[in-house]
Amino acid sequence: MVGFEVGAVPFNPDGWGPPDTPAPLLSNHPSNVPFAPFSRSEKLGRIADWTRNYNPSRNNPRNPSDAVFDFALDESSAALAADDDSTFRLVDGKPPPRPRFGPRWRFQQQRQLPQRRDEEVEARKREAEKERARRDRLYNLNRSGSNVPRREAAVFKSSVDIQPEWTMLDQIPFSTFSKLSFSVPDPDDLLVCGALEFYDRSYDRVNPKNEKRLERFKNRNFFKVTTTDDPIIRRLANEDKATVFATDSILSTLMCAPRSVYSWDIVIQRVGNKLFFDKRDGSQLDLLSVNETSQEPLPEAKEDINSAYSLSVEAAYINQNFSQQVLVRDGNKVTFEEPNPFAAEGEEVASVAYRYRRWKLDDDMYLVARCEAQSVSDVKGQRSFLTLNALNEFDPKYSGVDWRQKLETQRGAVLATELKNNANKLAKWTAQALLASADVMKLGYVSRVHPRDHFNHVILSVVGYKPREFATQINLNTSNMWGIVKSIVDLCMKLNEGKYVLVKDPSKPQVRIYEVPADAFENDYVEEPLPEEEQVQPPAEEDANGGEAIASANEVEEKEVDAEA
Repeated sequence: MVGFEVGAVPFNPDGWGPPDTPAPLLSNHPSNVPFAPFSRSEKLGRIADWTRNYNPSRNNPRNPSDAVFDFALDESSAALAADDDSTFRLVDGKPPPRPRFGPRWRFQQQRQLPQRRDEEVEARKREAEKERARRDRLYNLNRSGSNVPRREAAVFKSSVDIQPEWTMLDQIPFSTFSKLSFSVPDPDDLLVCGALEFYDRSYDRVNPKNEKRLERFKNRNFFKVTTTDDPIIRRLANEDKATVFATDSILSTLMCAPRSVYSWDIVIQRVGNKLFFDKRDGSQLDLLSVNETSQEPLPEAKEDINSAYSLSVEAAYINQNFSQQVLVRDGNKVTFEEPNPFAAEGEEVASVAYRYRRWKLDDDMYLVARCEAQSVSDVKGQRSFLTLNALNEFDPKYSGVDWRQKLETQRGAVLATELKNNANKLAKWTAQALLASADVMKLGYVSRVHPRDHFNHVILSVVGYKPREFATQINLNTSNMWGIVKSIVDLCMKLNEGKYVLVKDPSKPQVRIYEVPADAFENDYVEEPLPEEEQVQPPAEEDANGGEAIASANEVEEKEVDAEA
């Protein structure tokens, strides 16, 4: 075995490193081995190349045995070094990202991520479209001119002109109504008039894919008769059947007053010991509000098809036609004790039954109201009364919910949106169904054929609800409803004989009671009050004419006060 010779290790007594004098080399150490300069910043290259052919030049003769270590004068070494630099890549030393919830989550969730991302993108697009539509409406309203009044001035306007000779007796905030409660026993049916047609159950299967066109019933007459013009109520009043008289539409307006936003008015007449609740001719109670409790503003111009007034007329038109279309019109009717008290002989009237019902409010106080039902049905041999009402969609951009897409899959979301935008209207319909003791209230979903066409409509769906269950669902308390009616009746019974008007404040949640002259509203056929700038003001006209028609000193003093103001 050949031994390994280490050799002599020199010792430097003067400092660190090798001594200045070279140490003797080993016997097998190659001679004349060159050492190239080296630093840490330089890349490590070749040490020796034994395959290279060395051709020394005449000017630089060298030992061939040393050529394997010398790359200083070799051109190929520079080319190889450049080639190595071009292919050099820095290796990323970062550790790989760790999965969030272990290795299984990565493989299970990858298939759902694209779908979730698409849903988020679609939701973001819908929100952007709604915001863009809202900005466009506001921009168009601002462009229409500075003279156009804003929504607060146009929509929130008093339903009746408050005359200077009227005396305000009291004002009641809605906050006091929420604390009232009163229970009434079951009512008695004094008389039932009219005739009812049977409900067509095929409309329960109508859906957006199988919609039905809304028909027009121009030959059928609909009656909106006030309390004192009803011959049956006059007869019952002469027979002293009750002390207070009203209709279901008037009572429902009082019962749901805290939910109302628009202004309304009810005429109250105290005759002897009797009290009559009436409505004016052309009153807002004959129309149906649309988006009354919505936060989205409606167009201000009255001639716009989406203004509050135009939508109210359209909703009343839809409601009447819908209540007659969903019937089996085969001539088979259910008749009652007396015919329709408002129809002439041979006149074609709408399917309606008037139930004159009496409630006991106190030991010596009874209330009689005329309640309506629009249809009847036989379920397992039992006859049930139905009320028929229709919700109308005019433009999905206002509500943000497209009925044609959501009615089948998300009907609850559609109803929730309507409860938010039309809380007062739905509460009044529910109150009327409870007053008439209807077994089922049918709600129809009617939409325009096109958002800009307010003449043609289609029925998308019809849903039935039990009134008491629906009242619980919309948080409508029966005891609170009757508590509001009882408080207003007690307040009016303390008044003297005469005529009064109960007006909902156009801008505040409260009602006011005014004492009005006996001949007020006798020839009132105006559907909507004129704007204030168009109303005639006699004192201002006299001032404009130079004050030539001064008749007394009192008039002079009044004009001086007006001039100072």
